[in-house]
Amino acid sequence: MSKETSSVRAKGEEAVSVNRREQILEAAVVVFAEHGYYRATTAQVAEKVGISQPYIFKLFKNKEELFVAALSRAFERINTAFSRLDSSADDIVQEAIGVYEALMQTHPNEIILQVQALGIRDQLIRETMQRGMGGITELMEQLFTAAGLEHPDVAVSTFMANGMLCNISMALEMPALKPKHLGQ
Repeated sequence: MSKETSSVRAKGEEAVSVNRREQILEAAVVVFAEHGYYRATTAQVAEKVGISQPYIFKLFKNKEELFVAALSRAFERINTAFSRLDSSADDIVQEAIGVYEALMQTHPNEIILQVQALGIRDQLIRETMQRGMGGITELMEQLFTAAGLEHPDVAVSTFMANGMLCNISMALEMPALKPKHLGQ
């Protein structure tokens, strides 16, 4: 086999591996959201993807690492969505609310994952939550400051608190808990 053929094959296998990793993460989000971290199994994730359970362990050391990867991905999605905001002080908060509401509609299981993670005492999961929440808070403060909000720190605290209340409202299936100014 030539070097070129070997290189093409390696790139093809790498692409399949990346795609399979994404499929596993998508399935993991659903399985964890449905069953919770402690009751979910990697066998359930493997079954959802249509692969053998050992294949998961080729990409993730254990269930904890899989959960952390799925949780990190959820935070990355939120940060990516918020980082696209570019509004004036008059519009930035409402646009940020709209972005988050859209994420709650398109990726509800990722929101449930975050709510679950709040109650897990595992150090790696807790650190992932701290990084994720800290990253969103920092990004929102930068965006609110750049937009010219008079008290960006207060706006960020209010925004984050309302976001958490929205998450709880969603997780408990209690829309009445959702702040009224955020719509229904």
